[in-house]
Amino acid sequence: MTEKPIKIPGPDHPITVTPNLARVRVTVAGRVVADTGKALTLRESAYPAVQYIPRQDVDMSQLAPSTHTTYCPYKGECSYYSIPAGGDRSVNSVWSYEAPYAAVAGIKDHLAFYPDRVDAIEEYPAG
Repeated sequence: MTEKPIKIPGPDHPITVTPNLARVRVTVAGRVVADTGKALTLRESAYPAVQYIPRQDVDMSQLAPSTHTTYCPYKGECSYYSIPAGGDRSVNSVWSYEAPYAAVAGIKDHLAFYPDRVDAIEEYPAG
């Protein structure tokens, strides 16, 4: 097995993980797939912010594990899930870093959703 290089986030590729104070809800095909008040917002370089939702706040019964994987030199190995209710649009629509690198350890046991592969990722005021 070939060793993969680990890149530590720095000034040229900043990554921050912060608690999101809003409630975050993800829907697909009229179903709530995730609903949490404990999301983490990951901001990485110039990419749009991503909401990482704790696994316990995701209805895992609506997800199907995928064989698709990717690798990020800043976060590690990434696994994927599809949402069958969303049809072809929702294939590999959810991702998770099961063993993220130390610099982003906070996203362990969290899942993120591609906005264009679900109906909505909505944020509501907490409370």
